[in-house]
Amino acid sequence: MGHFKLFRLLPVLRHGIVLICLSLGFVQGFAWAEPQFLEPEQAFQFSSRQIAVDRVEVSYRIADGYYMYRDRFKFEAIGASLGTPVFPAGHVKFDTTFQKTVETYRQSVVIQIPVTSKGSFTLVSHGQGCSEQGLCYAPMESRLTFSGVVAASQSASAVADISADAAGAGSEPDRLRTSLKSGRLLIIMPLFLLLGLGLAFTPCVLPMVPILSSIIVGEGAAVSRRRGVILSLSYAFGMSVVYTALGIAAGLLGEGLAATLQNPWVLGAFSVLLVGLSLSMFGVYQLQIPASWQSKLVQVSDTQRPGKLFGVLVMGALSALLVGPCVAAPLASALLYISQTHDVLIGGCALFSMAMGMSVPLLLVGLSAGFLLPRAGRWMESVKQLFGVLMLGMAIWLVSPVVPGWLQMMAWATLLITYGVILLRHSAWWVKAFAVLACVSGCIQLVGAVTGGNDVFSPLAHLTGKPVVRTEFIRISSRAELDQALSVASAQGKNVMLDFYADWCVSCKEMERLTFTDAKVKERLNHIVLLQVDVTANNAEDKALLKRFSLFGPPGMIFFGSNSRETGRVIGFQGAELFLSSLSAYLN
Repeated sequence: MGHFKLFRLLPVLRHGIVLICLSLGFVQGFAWAEPQFLEPEQAFQFSSRQIAVDRVEVSYRIADGYYMYRDRFKFEAIGASLGTPVFPAGHVKFDTTFQKTVETYRQSVVIQIPVTSKGSFTLVSHGQGCSEQGLCYAPMESRLTFSGVVAASQSASAVADISADAAGAGSEPDRLRTSLKSGRLLIIMPLFLLLGLGLAFTPCVLPMVPILSSIIVGEGAAVSRRRGVILSLSYAFGMSVVYTALGIAAGLLGEGLAATLQNPWVLGAFSVLLVGLSLSMFGVYQLQIPASWQSKLVQVSDTQRPGKLFGVLVMGALSALLVGPCVAAPLASALLYISQTHDVLIGGCALFSMAMGMSVPLLLVGLSAGFLLPRAGRWMESVKQLFGVLMLGMAIWLVSPVVPGWLQMMAWATLLITYGVILLRHSAWWVKAFAVLACVSGCIQLVGAVTGGNDVFSPLAHLTGKPVVRTEFIRISSRAELDQALSVASAQGKNVMLDFYADWCVSCKEMERLTFTDAKVKERLNHIVLLQVDVTANNAEDKALLKRFSLFGPPGMIFFGSNSRETGRVIGFQGAELFLSSLSAYLN
């Protein structure tokens, strides 16, 4: 077998490193070319000090071009009681966002609050502000602990970050951001590698497995374990490089760039590419570079085949762009860290480590090539046909966000019935049984499509009289609509859940079909106002709503209490039981 030689990967690594450098230089230069809204902590800098035994002072330094609302301030104390706050005079104006006359503060505001305590206490300050350019921030919360004596007076600029981290220590995104802020790569990279491993078996990543498997099987019976590992590393490296570059760009620009690729033309083109690759699995043609190129490559190395490896690396890059655009908590944390600090090194290392963790199933495919795949003969052809079918299935799945449900059902019916009929020629009983199962499944999809069905996962639900009952949301399409809906819910004393959804988001559909349809979850959701933002189109208003909540894409559920202040959020897919726990933690 021989030992694995790293120098065989040098052409691939060289191309990858060049791609990283170009990507980092481009996105970092482009990011500073566009004006960006400040982060809430930068736009409204909170500080507080205890000026007397019975009085504290709260200050906000407000950036130029921003202002804060007087009626949005609220103060609470843990371990003490507060008197009526003393506000300075502000600027009175008619606010078009809330359609009423409001009092606002610019540049700075200092508020004095009477306090009665017998010892240490924690002051909780709530405030909300807007930018003159039209962006209104979500209500923000700041905390600071006092010892109860004047000597303990201190600026919150150094302590607020610690208290904020402690306040959010119960949520995964906050814990991850805390680890990123430490700047210790020896902790950050292994942590995100493990998190990536946890994401490796999610629907956003698993579709890459049949793509790589088909590439390895396409090598034929002569493929060795070493060759499989090299191909897998090339594919995984390409996926990781683009995933990292895309994440850095998204963090610097403040928006999810993968969403821009989820349109019919791009998805259709990649789907056609998968169909073309699948045809080679059925022997329609042989994928190979021209003979003149082959002879030159053979002169370089009989086994390295750098042209083939670079092609596999590009395939991995395309897969990262089109197959896995969903956002999970680790990804959201890394993107938010990059957007706030512009620290490309720490954020990029975290993203690359997570992408390599996600690549573990791909590397296992390569390792298995040498001893799980048949060596030659009819079985090898059968395996190639199987992966050809998987590639066709991937093509159907890829365009599913942009084609109607009945057309998807017809496509699956055609694929399953055709493959089932082909398998019936085999003599093995278990192959025939699988063939019958494929034919029956295809017929179910066919019957569902011709009788008016529109759901691939429940093709006959409309005929049973018990169709799947989806959770109904109130659609929100602008910031003004959201503010109005929150205001109405607050007046009614109701909690709110705001769901960010997109047709191309696999995890969103998982939440819709598996979590929101659970009986216990539905019962809990019946008592709150359900709002939804559909960011499928990824237009300017969609981006503004995502940016308002520091989100880089769906899925994301934001929870608001009856006072319209955010109480928590869920990023990425959660099963029914875990989601019920989140509801209990974030809502009264």
